Amino acid sequence: MKIFPATDIKGGQVVRLTQGDYDRVNIYGDDPAAFAAAFMAVGAKYLHIVDLDGAKDGELCNFDLIAKLITATSLKCEIGGGIRSEEAVEKYLAAGAYRVIFGTAALKEPQFLQRMLDNYGERIAVGVDARDGMVAVKGWLETSDKDAIEFCHELAAIGVKNIIYTDISRDGAMTGTNLEVYRRLATIEGLNITASGGISTEVEIAALANMGIDAAIVGKALYNGALSLEKVLAAAGPQ
Repeated sequence: MKIFPATDIKGGQVVRLTQGDYDRVNIYGDDPAAFAAAFMAVGAKYLHIVDLDGAKDGELCNFDLIAKLITATSLKCEIGGGIRSEEAVEKYLAAGAYRVIFGTAALKEPQFLQRMLDNYGERIAVGVDARDGMVAVKGWLETSDKDAIEFCHELAAIGVKNIIYTDISRDGAMTGTNLEVYRRLATIEGLNITASGGISTEVEIAALANMGIDAAIVGKALYNGALSLEKVLAAAGPQ
Protein backbone atom coordinates (compact mmCIF):
# COMPACT_ATOMS: atom_id res chain seq x y z
CA MET A 1 0.00 0.00 0.00
CA LYS A 2 1.30 3.43 -0.92
CA ILE A 3 1.93 5.93 1.88
CA PHE A 4 1.53 9.65 1.25
CA PRO A 5 2.90 11.85 4.04
CA ALA A 6 0.80 15.02 4.00
CA THR A 7 2.05 18.58 3.59
CA ASP A 8 -0.75 21.12 3.94
CA ILE A 9 0.20 24.70 3.10
CA LYS A 10 -1.52 27.82 4.39
CA GLY A 11 0.03 31.24 4.07
CA GLY A 12 3.28 29.65 2.94
CA GLN A 13 3.55 27.60 6.14
CA VAL A 14 3.27 23.85 6.75
CA VAL A 15 0.18 23.36 8.89
CA ARG A 16 -2.45 20.85 9.95
CA LEU A 17 -6.09 21.70 10.55
CA THR A 18 -8.35 19.88 12.98
CA GLN A 19 -11.53 18.56 11.32
CA GLY A 20 -11.03 20.99 8.44
CA ASP A 21 -11.48 24.04 10.67
CA TYR A 22 -9.39 26.96 9.40
CA ASP A 23 -9.48 28.47 12.88
CA ARG A 24 -7.94 25.36 14.47
CA VAL A 25 -4.46 25.44 12.95
CA ASN A 26 -1.22 23.84 14.10
CA ILE A 27 1.83 25.41 12.44
CA TYR A 28 4.85 23.15 12.00
CA GLY A 29 7.25 25.27 9.96
CA ASP A 30 7.82 27.43 6.90
CA ASP A 31 10.04 25.12 4.84
CA PRO A 32 7.97 22.41 3.09
CA ALA A 33 11.03 21.13 1.25
CA ALA A 34 12.74 20.28 4.55
CA PHE A 35 9.81 18.07 5.53
CA ALA A 36 9.82 16.42 2.11
CA ALA A 37 13.54 15.70 2.41
CA ALA A 38 13.01 14.14 5.83
CA PHE A 39 10.21 11.92 4.50
CA MET A 40 12.34 10.84 1.56
CA ALA A 41 15.30 10.08 3.81
CA VAL A 42 13.39 7.32 5.60
CA GLY A 43 12.05 5.72 2.44
CA ALA A 44 8.89 7.60 1.38
CA LYS A 45 8.17 7.63 -2.34
CA TYR A 46 5.05 9.81 -2.41
CA LEU A 47 3.87 13.16 -1.04
CA HIS A 48 0.36 14.58 -0.65
CA ILE A 49 0.26 18.40 -0.92
CA VAL A 50 -2.77 20.59 -0.29
CA ASP A 51 -2.99 24.32 -0.95
CA LEU A 52 -5.44 25.16 1.82
CA ASP A 53 -5.73 28.79 0.74
CA GLY A 54 -6.47 27.60 -2.78
CA ALA A 55 -9.10 25.14 -1.58
CA LYS A 56 -10.95 27.95 0.16
CA ASP A 57 -10.53 30.64 -2.50
CA GLY A 58 -10.67 28.52 -5.68
CA GLU A 59 -7.30 29.79 -6.92
CA LEU A 60 -3.70 28.56 -7.02
CA CYS A 61 -2.68 30.65 -4.02
CA ASN A 62 0.58 28.84 -3.21
CA PHE A 63 1.51 27.64 -6.69
CA ASP A 64 5.05 29.07 -6.78
CA LEU A 65 5.94 27.54 -3.42
CA ILE A 66 4.45 24.16 -4.36
CA ALA A 67 6.16 24.14 -7.77
CA LYS A 68 9.52 24.73 -6.02
CA LEU A 69 8.71 21.92 -3.60
CA ILE A 70 7.98 19.50 -6.45
CA THR A 71 11.31 20.26 -8.12
CA ALA A 72 13.21 20.08 -4.82
CA THR A 73 12.28 16.44 -4.21
CA SER A 74 12.15 13.18 -6.14
CA LEU A 75 8.94 12.17 -4.34
CA LYS A 76 5.87 11.62 -6.50
CA CYS A 77 3.71 14.58 -5.52
CA GLU A 78 -0.08 14.70 -5.76
CA ILE A 79 -1.58 18.18 -5.43
CA GLY A 80 -4.99 19.40 -4.33
CA GLY A 81 -6.58 22.71 -3.45
CA GLY A 82 -8.08 25.25 -5.83
CA ILE A 83 -7.64 23.17 -9.00
CA ARG A 84 -10.79 24.12 -10.88
CA SER A 85 -9.63 24.78 -14.45
CA GLU A 86 -7.67 23.02 -17.18
CA GLU A 87 -5.07 25.77 -16.98
CA ALA A 88 -4.49 24.88 -13.32
CA VAL A 89 -4.16 21.19 -14.21
CA GLU A 90 -1.64 21.95 -16.93
CA LYS A 91 0.39 24.26 -14.68
CA TYR A 92 0.82 21.62 -12.01
CA LEU A 93 1.51 18.77 -14.43
CA ALA A 94 4.05 20.92 -16.25
CA ALA A 95 5.67 21.65 -12.87
CA GLY A 96 6.16 17.92 -12.41
CA ALA A 97 3.17 16.83 -10.32
CA TYR A 98 2.48 13.09 -10.23
CA ARG A 99 -1.27 13.79 -10.32
CA VAL A 100 -3.75 16.51 -9.44
CA ILE A 101 -6.83 16.27 -7.26
CA PHE A 102 -10.26 17.68 -7.98
CA GLY A 103 -12.64 18.30 -5.11
CA THR A 104 -15.21 21.04 -5.57
CA ALA A 105 -14.96 20.92 -9.37
CA ALA A 106 -15.72 17.18 -9.43
CA LEU A 107 -19.09 17.71 -7.78
CA LYS A 108 -20.04 21.10 -9.22
CA GLU A 109 -18.85 20.60 -12.81
CA PRO A 110 -19.22 16.94 -13.87
CA GLN A 111 -18.82 17.72 -17.59
CA PHE A 112 -15.53 19.46 -16.87
CA LEU A 113 -14.39 16.49 -14.79
CA GLN A 114 -15.25 14.12 -17.65
CA ARG A 115 -13.25 16.21 -20.09
CA MET A 116 -10.24 16.21 -17.76
CA LEU A 117 -10.49 12.43 -17.38
CA ASP A 118 -10.61 12.07 -21.14
CA ASN A 119 -7.57 14.32 -21.56
CA TYR A 120 -5.37 13.29 -18.64
CA GLY A 121 -6.56 9.84 -17.50
CA GLU A 122 -5.11 8.60 -14.24
CA ARG A 123 -3.23 11.82 -13.63
CA ILE A 124 -6.59 13.07 -12.35
CA ALA A 125 -7.73 11.99 -8.89
CA VAL A 126 -10.89 13.03 -7.07
CA GLY A 127 -11.01 13.99 -3.42
CA VAL A 128 -14.29 12.97 -1.78
CA ASP A 129 -14.49 14.72 1.57
CA ALA A 130 -17.35 13.57 3.78
CA ARG A 131 -19.01 15.35 6.66
CA ASP A 132 -21.69 13.21 8.33
CA GLY A 133 -21.69 11.06 5.20
CA MET A 134 -22.31 13.95 2.80
CA VAL A 135 -19.83 15.50 0.34
CA ALA A 136 -18.23 18.74 1.55
CA VAL A 137 -16.73 21.29 -0.87
CA LYS A 138 -14.93 24.66 -1.03
CA GLY A 139 -12.22 23.74 1.44
CA TRP A 140 -14.79 21.85 3.53
CA LEU A 141 -16.61 25.10 4.25
CA GLU A 142 -19.83 23.92 2.55
CA THR A 143 -21.66 20.60 2.83
CA SER A 144 -23.71 19.42 -0.14
CA ASP A 145 -26.77 17.15 -0.23
CA LYS A 146 -24.81 14.43 -2.09
CA ASP A 147 -24.22 11.14 -0.29
CA ALA A 148 -20.46 10.50 -0.30
CA ILE A 149 -20.58 6.73 -0.92
CA GLU A 150 -23.11 7.18 -3.69
CA PHE A 151 -20.86 9.84 -5.22
CA CYS A 152 -17.94 7.39 -5.25
CA HIS A 153 -20.06 4.88 -7.18
CA GLU A 154 -21.01 7.62 -9.67
CA LEU A 155 -17.36 8.61 -10.12
CA ALA A 156 -16.35 5.02 -10.80
CA ALA A 157 -19.10 4.77 -13.43
CA ILE A 158 -17.68 7.71 -15.41
CA GLY A 159 -14.12 6.39 -15.35
CA VAL A 160 -12.49 7.87 -12.26
CA LYS A 161 -9.79 5.45 -11.09
CA ASN A 162 -8.33 7.20 -8.03
CA ILE A 163 -10.38 8.55 -5.13
CA ILE A 164 -9.03 10.11 -1.95
CA TYR A 165 -11.76 9.68 0.66
CA THR A 166 -11.59 11.76 3.83
CA ASP A 167 -13.88 11.49 6.83
CA ILE A 168 -13.67 15.11 8.00
CA SER A 169 -14.74 14.28 11.56
CA ARG A 170 -11.60 12.15 11.93
CA ASP A 171 -9.15 14.45 10.13
CA GLY A 172 -6.49 15.80 12.46
CA ALA A 173 -8.44 14.61 15.50
CA MET A 174 -6.10 11.72 16.39
CA THR A 175 -9.11 9.50 17.14
CA GLY A 176 -8.45 6.81 14.55
CA THR A 177 -9.66 6.46 11.00
CA ASN A 178 -13.05 5.22 9.78
CA LEU A 179 -12.15 1.65 8.88
CA GLU A 180 -15.76 0.66 8.23
CA VAL A 181 -16.23 3.19 5.44
CA TYR A 182 -13.03 1.97 3.76
CA ARG A 183 -14.27 -1.63 3.89
CA ARG A 184 -17.33 -0.46 1.95
CA LEU A 185 -15.32 1.59 -0.52
CA ALA A 186 -12.87 -1.28 -1.16
CA THR A 187 -15.73 -3.26 -2.72
CA ILE A 188 -16.33 -0.70 -5.52
CA GLU A 189 -14.97 -2.31 -8.66
CA GLY A 190 -12.35 -0.39 -10.60
CA LEU A 191 -11.51 2.17 -7.91
CA ASN A 192 -8.17 2.75 -6.21
CA ILE A 193 -9.04 4.19 -2.81
CA THR A 194 -6.74 6.40 -0.76
CA ALA A 195 -7.68 6.54 2.93
CA SER A 196 -7.35 9.93 4.59
CA GLY A 197 -8.30 11.34 7.95
CA GLY A 198 -7.40 10.35 11.49
CA ILE A 199 -4.90 7.55 10.87
CA SER A 200 -2.95 7.36 14.11
CA THR A 201 -1.70 3.76 14.57
CA GLU A 202 0.30 1.19 12.65
CA VAL A 203 -2.53 -1.29 13.28
CA GLU A 204 -4.82 0.90 11.17
CA ILE A 205 -2.23 1.03 8.40
CA ALA A 206 -1.99 -2.76 8.36
CA ALA A 207 -5.80 -3.11 8.41
CA LEU A 208 -6.20 -0.76 5.44
CA ALA A 209 -3.51 -2.64 3.50
CA ASN A 210 -5.16 -5.99 4.27
CA MET A 211 -8.56 -4.85 2.98
CA GLY A 212 -7.05 -3.81 -0.35
CA ILE A 213 -6.91 -0.04 0.05
CA ASP A 214 -4.47 1.37 -2.51
CA ALA A 215 -2.93 4.16 -0.42
CA ALA A 216 -3.12 6.05 2.86
CA ILE A 217 -2.38 9.65 3.77
CA VAL A 218 -0.74 10.27 7.12
CA GLY A 219 -0.60 13.79 8.50
CA LYS A 220 -0.84 15.06 12.05
CA ALA A 221 0.28 11.77 13.62
CA LEU A 222 3.62 12.16 11.84
CA TYR A 223 4.06 15.79 12.77
CA ASN A 224 3.32 15.34 16.47
CA GLY A 225 5.40 12.18 16.77
CA ALA A 226 2.56 9.74 17.44
CA LEU A 227 3.62 7.74 14.39
CA SER A 228 7.04 6.95 12.99
CA LEU A 229 7.13 7.12 9.20
CA GLU A 230 9.59 4.23 9.12
CA LYS A 231 7.12 2.01 11.03
CA VAL A 232 4.21 3.22 8.91
CA LEU A 233 6.06 2.26 5.74
CA ALA A 234 6.88 -1.15 7.20
CA ALA A 235 3.24 -1.77 8.18
CA ALA A 236 2.04 -0.73 4.71
CA GLY A 237 4.23 -3.20 2.86
CA PRO A 238 5.74 -2.65 -0.61
CA GLN A 239 5.26 0.85 -1.99
